[in-house]
Amino acid sequence: MIDFVIQYETFFNNKWAEVVRYDCSHGFFHRDEIFRNGKQIKTEIDISDLNAAALYAEQDLRDRWNWYKNRFLKNIKL
Repeated sequence: MIDFVIQYETFFNNKWAEVVRYDCSHGFFHRDEIFRNGKQIKTEIDISDLNAAALYAEQDLRDRWNWYKNRFLKNIKL
């Protein structure tokens, strides 16, 4: 699978910080949720078609960017 990255960042403490990243590194499509303490949750998503994976990632970030941002700023890990 070709690697791609779709990422949401927020401006925090005078710098840009990763909040959520979708990519195909490690040989599979997945979402990395990044927390202020540096921990990450990696969730594999069973979509093998690259175009469908990109559309899924873009739509999720459009729909839930504010939720991801608030969780990041509150430093909540579910």
